[in-house]
Amino acid sequence: MLYSKYTTALAEVMTMSLGSNLRAQRKKRGLTLADLSEKVGLSRQTLSRYENGIIANIPPDNIERLARALETTPALLMGWQDDFNAYHPTRRIPILGRISAGLPLYAEEQVEGSVFTDLSSADEYFALRVKGDSMDAAHIFEGNILIVRKQDMVENGEIAVVMIGDNDATVKRFYCHDQTVTLMPQSTNPRHLPQIYDMAKTPVRVIGKVVKNEIAFE
Repeated sequence: MLYSKYTTALAEVMTMSLGSNLRAQRKKRGLTLADLSEKVGLSRQTLSRYENGIIANIPPDNIERLARALETTPALLMGWQDDFNAYHPTRRIPILGRISAGLPLYAEEQVEGSVFTDLSSADEYFALRVKGDSMDAAHIFEGNILIVRKQDMVENGEIAVVMIGDNDATVKRFYCHDQTVTLMPQSTNPRHLPQIYDMAKTPVRVIGKVVKNEIAFE
């Protein structure tokens, strides 16, 4: 009986730890429950119950999906790994000019500095500086530095760096249906409207996925 009570109490503590870690990692990345729901394919209600410790015995595959969406590890979400003390090897990546977070603005691949990242060394990254306020509701502000993983495809709803035509670059939430691409702002400024392109008429190319958003103090 005593052992049973102990294991039940331990399970409750682990569930609450996972919930609080999940909430902390989500907020650290500026994601709403709706954002995370779209990324992992779980309902907002389910995610809310996870965060509040209402659901115990969360399936391991769901924990892995959440960790992957939050760019972290299942061990950290479970409370088995300390986020602060975990070993994170760093490397330098270039800042390639500026990128528009308003109307598309040509992004010259001219190195203007560099930043350090602790992201996986298996992938290729670059950084760009934000100009504009069309993504401020996603906590992407003028002057921030976005760390971008170089890739030519993203999932619908993810924040991507997109080239429009040959020269123009912008950062928006990316949606593609058939031959129609919609670049969706996420702004407190009502003047920013969705940008819709017919790919048969206007070439639209994903050049990377935004994986980290950093405040620039310079």
